[in-house]
Amino acid sequence: MRLRPLESLVYWTLRLAKGLDRRDDRLDALDPAAVRCVLVISSTALGDTVLSSAALAPLRRRFPQARLVGLVHGRYLDLFSHCLELDRVVPYHGGWRRFLSTVCVLRRERPEVACILHGNEPQATPLAYLAGARWIAKLPNTSRFRFLLANRDKVLGWSQLGHGMEQRLAVARLFGADTAGARMALPRIPAAAREAEDFLGHVGLAGRCLVGLQCSASSRSRMWPAAAFAALGRQLQERHPELGIVLTGAPDEVLYLQGIARDMGGAVAVAAGGLSLTALPELVRRLAVLVSGDTGTMHVAVAVGTPVVGLFAVSHPAASGPAQDPERHQVIHYPCPDPRVRTKSDDSTWIALIPVEEVLSAVERRLGSPAQGVEGGQV
Repeated sequence: MRLRPLESLVYWTLRLAKGLDRRDDRLDALDPAAVRCVLVISSTALGDTVLSSAALAPLRRRFPQARLVGLVHGRYLDLFSHCLELDRVVPYHGGWRRFLSTVCVLRRERPEVACILHGNEPQATPLAYLAGARWIAKLPNTSRFRFLLANRDKVLGWSQLGHGMEQRLAVARLFGADTAGARMALPRIPAAAREAEDFLGHVGLAGRCLVGLQCSASSRSRMWPAAAFAALGRQLQERHPELGIVLTGAPDEVLYLQGIARDMGGAVAVAAGGLSLTALPELVRRLAVLVSGDTGTMHVAVAVGTPVVGLFAVSHPAASGPAQDPERHQVIHYPCPDPRVRTKSDDSTWIALIPVEEVLSAVERRLGSPAQGVEGGQV
């Protein structure tokens, strides 16, 4: 058993503080019209924060007089600082890094309410309480810090909450937000659109019909093999010479993606490292279809209205697949029968079973179908 002395110190300190706290934190004692600041926490990965964007407009409507202050991971600050629903975005530095300085920044905002849409413990709930929030809500509420939550009495785990976007909306509904018709949304940033256009011009793909391949993921269990992506790209270009292929990923994955591009050949460009994260949604908007495992880029595509061919094995599309406009997207799911294989593991056995031919057919169906539904909104 690992000893976590800092976590234990925080736990017992907050136990004492909560015991002395005489503020009424019952949700039925909350007057939304009187709230002046709401702290909205979504401090984990890119896809997690994109999913959280669906709750921003409902929260804005529920707290019409309040400033909404977002706490997001520092990597994504530039992108989400353009969200119209957020009055300020504060960077989260991960784990206990700069924890006290983050608390100080948040305390100056004086939030009365903290809505934890997605945040890792043991930091997320203590941050909300130490920031001064009186009413704090989070789902799932299974952590040892749930005594700080206003919704601490009825315990719900991930298995009871359905899709990740629905989990975020359920947290917003705890505060009385109307989430009917809520959608993920990403901001339109003119400078980012120009950057995406300049990138495509620089790599010689301007004006082409584009297929995006998100070849990497947060774990190998979510990654379709590099050889399969290369074969898919070759076959697409043989059958559709007018296509251009764009490989997306993180800057530290450039060498991996360049190897796939070399194996694929033809009109292919590696976007990783070639443009900023802020420009990623604008690049993805310009794709005819994106092929991806369970990744943040997949959720970006869904949010901006780009058709997705989603590849799933260990993770389940009912929990983390395309969250809106199902008619746009196609999910290929080869379920892993071994419950010991976790969604964040190095076991790529099961996703590797997805045949190139099945993915090729799915992409061609998306290419041959006019876009349906409506594009993701703006925030």
